[in-house]
Amino acid sequence: MKKRVREPRAKATAGMRSEYDFSKGVRGKYAARFAAGANVVVLDPDVAEMFPTSSSVNDALRALAKIITRARRRRGRKNA
Repeated sequence: MKKRVREPRAKATAGMRSEYDFSKGVRGKYAARFAAGANVVVLDPDVAEMFPTSSSVNDALRALAKIITRARRRRGRKNA
């Protein structure tokens, strides 16, 4: 087993360790896939208590969207 050479403390914290090798890495390899499929929404704690799962949030938003759509249609008929 090889003995490990200790690097000076300042060098270890200032840069990357020598055992990390990203020479064959590809920058942004999964960025497009992540951006296409990830919409992160942060809920306030009181809202998160009411909607514990993502499906419950989605169901509530779909119901609200349906109500808004109906209200807009009715409003458009009255003005015409």
